[in-house]
Amino acid sequence: MKALVNTPKGAAPVETREFPEPNPAANEALIAIHAFSLNRGELTLMRVRPEGWRPGQDVSGVVLQAAADGSGPKVGTRVVGLLDWHGWAERAAISTHRLAAIPDTVSFAQAAALPIAGLTALRTLRHGAPLLGRRVLITGAAGGVGNLAVQLALHSGAHVTAVAGRAERGQFVAGLGAQAVIEDIAKAQGKFSLVLESVGGASLKMALSLLEPKGIVVMFGNSSGEETSLSFRDFSAGNNSRLQSFHSFASGPEESIGPDLGLLAGLVGDGSLKPQLSEHSWHDFVAVAAALRERKINGKAIFTIEQA
Repeated sequence: MKALVNTPKGAAPVETREFPEPNPAANEALIAIHAFSLNRGELTLMRVRPEGWRPGQDVSGVVLQAAADGSGPKVGTRVVGLLDWHGWAERAAISTHRLAAIPDTVSFAQAAALPIAGLTALRTLRHGAPLLGRRVLITGAAGGVGNLAVQLALHSGAHVTAVAGRAERGQFVAGLGAQAVIEDIAKAQGKFSLVLESVGGASLKMALSLLEPKGIVVMFGNSSGEETSLSFRDFSAGNNSRLQSFHSFASGPEESIGPDLGLLAGLVGDGSLKPQLSEHSWHDFVAVAAALRERKINGKAIFTIEQA
């Protein structure tokens, strides 16, 4: 089978190579991959991981072989799944507790947008639950995580202020229904019970000053690459507020991944959640990855694998 591998010192950042078929463990199903997504974090990993490393976390496809231990979906089931790596390939073996069936109304491209971005959006918002009637601020709102977080927060009854760095990205976010869209967090009005913060640096410091008492900033990225200098006084605007770090793979028990993916897929299926996609053939990976790195793509970059 064919798969993409990391080639950090090559003419292109990835290369297509031939590999043996996966050999699933007893608790793994063999999946024919129809679509996968590219996360910004994977762009960083591709620069530091060695030659020959095989990336790929977010996938969707069809079960070719059910798990030998009887767990998980049956052959022929359309699924979404989360891997640590090896997902940018024609086939992959995936632990059944990291799989969820997807409704017929959900495309493979939509499903592939859900694992890392969807779980991050869902689980960061849970730190502020219940959200009904609460004010939520979301930075990086036009990105793969941000656009899903805006929609999920609105679906939960929150009043959402979205931060998008450029005017055209702001128009995109406004179309999702956010009550306020701003280009700079410094322009935020009022106090918030929850801030989802992925920029770091000055943005993170400002986020703390915008909290109401007992409010929470959930920090899940540092796209600016800036350091943030903090002191006790930065928390004084919101008494007993807190800064919460978030790491996707440690954000919940392993057995909760499948059910949470199923929840997200169900919301897509009934129209409550609409992943914003930029869909491409996996043969165009190099050009699309460059565009994503330059923030020229709104939402998620999705790659489809042509089936024989």
